[in-house]
Amino acid sequence: MEWKNYIELNEDVLAGKPVIKGTRLSIEHIVNLFASGWSEQQIIENHPRLRKEDLQAVFLYIQDIIKDGLIYNEPQKSA
Repeated sequence: MEWKNYIELNEDVLAGKPVIKGTRLSIEHIVNLFASGWSEQQIIENHPRLRKEDLQAVFLYIQDIIKDGLIYNEPQKSA
């Protein structure tokens, strides 16, 4: 599975935040739902346009940005 088939970054949608294609549901929002204890089933029930594959793509996207070092802060040097 390739996350790029499910997630897009478009400057005209939510100021360029990554979203599930064809929606205005940001990856950030979906991750916040999981972090708040929502189950996959609850998310799909409350956002009927989402599919299980969309949620799997969220995790693949996060895996890629972590692997590429895009979300790490620069380590602080000790004085």
